[in-house]
Amino acid sequence: MNVVQDKSVVSYLQERGLMDQYRKAVTLIEKGYFATVHLKKRQPKRAGIWYFRISQKYRALCIRHENTLIVFEIDDHQ
Repeated sequence: MNVVQDKSVVSYLQERGLMDQYRKAVTLIEKGYFATVHLKKRQPKRAGIWYFRISQKYRALCIRHENTLIVFEIDDHQ
């Protein structure tokens, strides 16, 4: 599965020093280790929004389109 992100997501991650953790999570998704980053569908499930864990505090919100995850926002999970 491929992961792409918006430019605003990259700047948000860089401001908070999360790029290394984000890249590690993306690598795990690309290798198919979905359970490791807790890739799940967000409630309500009919909305079609997925999320995965970057760190204990941050989650990446994304939309799945065929075999690609499109990250559109980083959420403070706390």
